[in-house]
Amino acid sequence: MRDDTDELRTHSEHDDTGGPVKSFLEHLEDLRWVLIKSLVALGVSFVICLVGADWVVAALVRPLNKAEVKYPQDKQVVTFLFQSNRLGVFQLPRNEPHGLDLGTNQFVTLHAEPIVIGTNLVLGLRVDTDPTEATKLAIPIVSLSPAGAFVVAVQVAIYAGLLISSPLILFFIASYVFPALKMREKKYIYQGLLYGLGLLFSGVAFCYFILMPIALSASLKYTVWLGFGAPQWRAEDYISFVSKFMLGMGLGFEMPVIVLVLVKIGVLNYRILSSARRYVIVINFVLGAVLTTPEIITQILMALPLQVLYEITIWIAWYWEQPDRAKARRRLVAALVVIAALAGAIWYGVKHDWLGLLTKLHW
Repeated sequence: MRDDTDELRTHSEHDDTGGPVKSFLEHLEDLRWVLIKSLVALGVSFVICLVGADWVVAALVRPLNKAEVKYPQDKQVVTFLFQSNRLGVFQLPRNEPHGLDLGTNQFVTLHAEPIVIGTNLVLGLRVDTDPTEATKLAIPIVSLSPAGAFVVAVQVAIYAGLLISSPLILFFIASYVFPALKMREKKYIYQGLLYGLGLLFSGVAFCYFILMPIALSASLKYTVWLGFGAPQWRAEDYISFVSKFMLGMGLGFEMPVIVLVLVKIGVLNYRILSSARRYVIVINFVLGAVLTTPEIITQILMALPLQVLYEITIWIAWYWEQPDRAKARRRLVAALVVIAALAGAIWYGVKHDWLGLLTKLHW
């Protein structure tokens, strides 16, 4: 009979060498089932999102409705409304006579309303000085081809289905890889998956609620700066841009987890990460160019948070290698405070239209 010592030694050997040894064909069979289960999860998510495509599209259009437009102070902005329909926004010079006496307010809204005078029904104008309607981006999203709506629905289902099914797909891949890992490696991978999923959805939410309205406003400002108009956007282009931007930001937010797991298992260290900084800067801007619009403003909005996350990753790797953790912790906290202050300054500048100030200085 095997004694307790032999059994303990067997478990220790399994912990050091990984799971049971399988033949090449057995590995192929396991991989085939991983692919099948992943495709089934993606397919089910795709069908669900295709059925609810109208809800997903409404959610993707929300950042456009939340985006704001800023106007120069020397212009009087006049918005024409007929009930809830926006007929147009016009910028009139404030210091030049233009035949309309609309007061001294910068923002004026004219509501076209039917008025009954005796037996006649006429259309009158009601003046309102609320700037809310004028500052909305409110660019119509239109489909310009007979199959455009179907293409948009398929795009929405693919991107949303990929996002929804990603936890299951990662679980299936992990179940295939885990038997070959040691207990120490499994521990770090488990932690990485947990934090990675949290950062994935955090990156998507950060892009959706914060970056996307700013990026859309910056895109319109850049278009106007070049002398073009933006009366409407194609639905296919808008959905593709928003979806790739959010997914790219979500995947970018997972980068620290992947890098730190590799640090923990000994593949990377602080020196390697620090020396690779210049390459990561280029990679982040390439991702910004591929996943966003071609103009530089939106690319910076995507590349900057990713670079900040990489810098935080470098500092954490440095902290893990320090023998005096207490002193290293103080330096790490100080670095994080500096990064937070810089991020706050950039956010303040974006909210107060420093881009418009730089444009004026350029001219």
